[in-house]
Amino acid sequence: MSIRTQLLKGLLDACVLSIIKEKETYGYELSQKLLDSGLGNISEGTIYPVLLRLQKKELITSEMRISELGPKRKYYFITSLGIEALNEMTDEWNAIHSPITNLLNGG
Repeated sequence: MSIRTQLLKGLLDACVLSIIKEKETYGYELSQKLLDSGLGNISEGTIYPVLLRLQKKELITSEMRISELGPKRKYYFITSLGIEALNEMTDEWNAIHSPITNLLNGG
C-alpha cells in the first residue's frame, strides 16, 4: 500500500461526508467528485466499504431512486450524527494540519 493511500485512508471518511453534506449523491458521482477535487482516482472498491462503514455508524443513510439514464441508483444522505462527526473530524484535521506541515517542512 502506498504512502499516499495510507494517508488518504485516514481522511476519506471526512472527504466523503463533506461531499454528501453538500448534496446527496450516489457512488459513481462520489468517486468523480473525489477525482475532480484532486485526490486522484479512488476506486469503487475503496468507496463502497467507506459508505457501508458510515451507514453502520448511522452517519449516512441511503435510498434507491429511479434513474433516467439506466438502472436505479442508491443515493446517500448525511444524518445529524454525520454532521456532528464531520465537524469533529474537521476540527481534528485543523488542529493537526499546521503542526504536521511545519514539521515536514523543517520547522
